[in-house]
Amino acid sequence: MKRNPLTVRSGATVGLAIASIAVLTACGTQSGGSDGGEAATELGEMEGQVSILAWPGYVEDGSNDPTVDWVTPFEDETGCKVTAKTYGTSDEAVNLMKSGDYDVVAASGDATLRLIASGDVAPVNTDLIPNYDGIYDFLKDKEWNSVDGQSYGVPHGYGANLLMYNTTTFPEAPTSWDVVFDKAADSSGKVTAYDSPIYIADAAVYLMAHQPDLGIENPYALDDEQFQAAVDLLKEQRPHISEYWSDYLKEIQAFQTGDSVVGTTWQVIQNVLASEGATTDVVLPEEGATGWSDTWMIGSGAENPNCAYAWLNYIASPEANAAATSYFGEAPSNDAACEFREDCEAYHAGDADYASQIWYWTTPIEECVDGRTDVKCVDYAAWTEAWQEIKG
Repeated sequence: MKRNPLTVRSGATVGLAIASIAVLTACGTQSGGSDGGEAATELGEMEGQVSILAWPGYVEDGSNDPTVDWVTPFEDETGCKVTAKTYGTSDEAVNLMKSGDYDVVAASGDATLRLIASGDVAPVNTDLIPNYDGIYDFLKDKEWNSVDGQSYGVPHGYGANLLMYNTTTFPEAPTSWDVVFDKAADSSGKVTAYDSPIYIADAAVYLMAHQPDLGIENPYALDDEQFQAAVDLLKEQRPHISEYWSDYLKEIQAFQTGDSVVGTTWQVIQNVLASEGATTDVVLPEEGATGWSDTWMIGSGAENPNCAYAWLNYIASPEANAAATSYFGEAPSNDAACEFREDCEAYHAGDADYASQIWYWTTPIEECVDGRTDVKCVDYAAWTEAWQEIKG
């Protein structure tokens, strides 16, 4: 469910004991609650190769664009030859990691807890990753990348799911998500939304502000009543939707043609549209927004753990982190990366206040990630089922 810069591009911290993470279901498969072993205590000699599973645009070696290559310097520096495979959705990544064929995976927050719960990724010893010190503190030790204080990876980059609008249709910038929910009828047939079960969280963010009696504290921790309210809101929105999108280029085209005039987007899409003179702009609404912070994780059965650690350290370095996140269209995770980028301001890189308004994708699980213990929350399997019902 993610982003590709060229084709399809795609908080409160709560400790969750792995042994107590509920069974998660996705795409008809179940992930159990076993752990991924122990974190490494020391590193040895490089094995000479490393296999990486990642979103398109995360592991560029010059084959797609000769001018875009941060893999070759890593290979030259470490002697670890990179073999990379890309995937198109978080569900696909979760299933591929079950094979044990990959040393490293770049995972979004809607996949990370599933990978941890299934035991397919290992705890990570950040003391063995010198560049981890440079990562923004507001991305460390979060509920999507850590369990009970144990890190499971290195943050890569982050971004918000923003509200895009046509400036001709909306001469005054919207300040609320109400234009795609309660006021969606005003733009009926031209409202667009992200095509994924995780979009249910966007409705929950809106309800947090507009129906406080529901008691939603975290959009990824919804009990039955809260979940049903979010689903009902999306069903009310459905008749006004022009398109559910996951294709980067299709949303650009829809706003260029006027088929869509308002809806969810990413900053990188606005950057493309602005460069082409489109009458669009983006805003982070007053209710806040969902977003993503991807994590580099190590497979529990990694055959090349030393090269895996080397990759996590390298990709978190200022220059490599700048190159990868800039190409992909997101804020870097390393503060010093902005020394190698000229667009950090557009992505609000390092702005902790801005970042605090983002509810980063987190796998919905039965054990409520908001800390409640008196109820069970609706897990990702039910989110997936409800999403198909919403779309019809």
